[in-house]
Amino acid sequence: MSSASQQDAGREGAGAPGGAPARTGQGPGSGRTDAAQRPGPRANGQRHPAPRADPPPVWPGGPEPLGAHCRTTADGVAGVNFALWAGGAEAVELCLFDDDPDAPPGAPLTRQRETRCPLRELTHEVWHGFVPGIRPGQRYGYRVHGRWDPWTGARWNPAKLLLDPYARAVEGEFTLPPEVYGHVRDWPDQRVADTVRDERDSAPFVPKGVVVADGDDRADDHRPRTPWADTVVYELHVRGFTMRHPRIPERLRGTYAGLAHPAAVEHLRRLGVTAVELLPVHQFAHEDHLLRRGLRNFWGYNSIGYFAPHCGYAATGTRGAQVGEFRRMVRALHAAGIEVILDVVYNHTAEGGEFGPTLSLRGIDNRRYYRLQPDARRYADCTGCGNTLHVVQPNVLRLITDSLRYWVTEMGVDGFRFDLAAALARSPHDVDMLSPFLTVIAQDPVLRRVKLIAEPWDVGAGGYQVGAFPPLWTEWNDRYRDAVRDFWRGALPDLRELGYRLSGSSDLYAWGGRRPYASVNFVTAHDGYTLRDLVSYERKHNEANGEGNRDGTNDNRSWNCGAEGETADADVLALRRRQLRSLLTTLLLSTGVPMLVAGDEMGRTQGGNNNAYCQDNETGWIDWSLLEQPGWRALADLAARLLALRRAHPVLRSRAFFSGSAHGPDGLRDLAWFTPRGTEMTRDDWYAPASALGMYLSGRDVPGRGPRGEAVLDDSFLAVLHTGERPLRFLLPGRPWADAYELLVDTSLEDQRAAPGTRRAAGLPVLVRARSVMLWRVVHEDAPQGS
Repeated sequence: MSSASQQDAGREGAGAPGGAPARTGQGPGSGRTDAAQRPGPRANGQRHPAPRADPPPVWPGGPEPLGAHCRTTADGVAGVNFALWAGGAEAVELCLFDDDPDAPPGAPLTRQRETRCPLRELTHEVWHGFVPGIRPGQRYGYRVHGRWDPWTGARWNPAKLLLDPYARAVEGEFTLPPEVYGHVRDWPDQRVADTVRDERDSAPFVPKGVVVADGDDRADDHRPRTPWADTVVYELHVRGFTMRHPRIPERLRGTYAGLAHPAAVEHLRRLGVTAVELLPVHQFAHEDHLLRRGLRNFWGYNSIGYFAPHCGYAATGTRGAQVGEFRRMVRALHAAGIEVILDVVYNHTAEGGEFGPTLSLRGIDNRRYYRLQPDARRYADCTGCGNTLHVVQPNVLRLITDSLRYWVTEMGVDGFRFDLAAALARSPHDVDMLSPFLTVIAQDPVLRRVKLIAEPWDVGAGGYQVGAFPPLWTEWNDRYRDAVRDFWRGALPDLRELGYRLSGSSDLYAWGGRRPYASVNFVTAHDGYTLRDLVSYERKHNEANGEGNRDGTNDNRSWNCGAEGETADADVLALRRRQLRSLLTTLLLSTGVPMLVAGDEMGRTQGGNNNAYCQDNETGWIDWSLLEQPGWRALADLAARLLALRRAHPVLRSRAFFSGSAHGPDGLRDLAWFTPRGTEMTRDDWYAPASALGMYLSGRDVPGRGPRGEAVLDDSFLAVLHTGERPLRFLLPGRPWADAYELLVDTSLEDQRAAPGTRRAAGLPVLVRARSVMLWRVVHEDAPQGS
């Protein structure tokens, strides 16, 4: 007896694929109606359409690794080993798809020929088989048989073709017609629609997995390996960054190859960023409500294939060619010294809640892939997206960690930003920093060495966890975002919060050996206003999203500088550009890891849309013509200048927290704060309303040590931030802080070439113009650098 036969012998209703139909569950459950117990629509009067070709032989193969992998047997037979974890299933069919020989070139998915191959081997809940003669490029999917009993969480439906969770390439897009739903989507009584099984075949309407060869085109190991303290993150969208770039060939725009083009790489190098953080590139699906409104999911936070680069971003083809194209993009960025970080969405999938489509995990084993509510019919939703992956389940945890390792070892990426990471850290009930997911990551020899960024919250109870992730992790610091926005719009009640945020957020991260680079500082992100819109709009303008302007946050902490939206008022426009320069300068002078959003350095606008997730058009794409306008080109030049300063001076990217203590007999501190009177701030000053402060960073003894244990010496700097409406006289601190000061940056100036060279004696006042930042280099007469 085979292993499958041994394990299936005790299963009620088990049988060969295509055998007895799955039963509608008859367990307890209020609200079941006769209609809900009846099967729904059928295709051509059949529950499961007959295969259209004789199946090839299927040898036993093996259960490892999961997915589809090309192999050659000991006697020289080439083929593919298929392995699918489907613990609760009663039977599994591998479905192979080939072009219909009678179909014209370019025919749709409905003209593909399907061949069904029963997988009869079952080892440790993995169904597996080796199919000789199969080659890379073969399209495939699965049909999984089992009970239909939504009241107990069982939602098996073999009429639905399922994407292999381990598919490394996908061909086609999800369009979500009624046939791809496991239940009858349009059942008259919507209260029970999710309990009525739809028996129509979904295969003609869904994308297929593609077999990919384990070839020599995998990513190399020539990684930049930029230390965290030296990292500058640039968040970008592969499509949005390249779609309107005039120097990228049209056929490459919107693709991985477009991002690898020298014109794209040149901008990143000139700007001075060290890492790109790519919005989701895992295969994703568009939501049904968007497709019905003629829109598409642009951002991609709706993953369905955790191993596959999204096929919509491929220029070279989607029969596996997208894998090599992605790897070449990574190599091109690495060659420029730029790391690649992926924004990953392991907290939920595109299958949504109980009324969502059946695309993959739901049809494989709904009860063990997803968190369910106590009634088992509904989903526990800590993500706001309909479902939450059940990460405490070993098979789910394995799926995530296998995916992460694959992207590091095979695709060459350098790290990950985890969307709604608190959802991954949840135990059966609460967020737990000793959760299986965080524990596994901490001991994994591959994953613990890459960059790990948490979005440290989800929408469930107790989900806000900023500052709570363990030392291995860095975090998006939304408290930094809020404090800086509030300061520059004049809404901070005092300066305490700003002081903590500018100096690395020691109140959040100075525990357990964490460093200032645990804080990823940002003023804007993909989610919300662009930097230009932050100073141009006070109300969101999301009408184009088709949701009655109800979507997107109302808490923008923005200021429109006196006019809502676009204006011809020269004074308003000048003030806005000054605000932009001050915000950008504040970010890039702060201790921690700065994150810029692509296009903010050149004044990109979304017209006040603060939730442009479905705007795959000029709203979401970068307008590169902005660089041809002197004002916006000057902003990009300022960003590059500030990043060059940051790169040249370790005191601006400290590896350890400042102590605030004196480091010599003269009382000079490594970090000091000054009032406009030129005096150090007292406790009363921190608690009093104020519009300005000075931040002094001493280069005499920069926190941390060099590679040989030596002290790190650098220049010292004084940054003066003033958000008041009128010019301010600021007294430059005298000895021992400085003998003189040399001006490097003045954000009141459109052209920064006029700032350098200005010199002022210590102890004298300078005029700080309204809503501006001045950065001064400290001069000590007759003293070496860093003294």
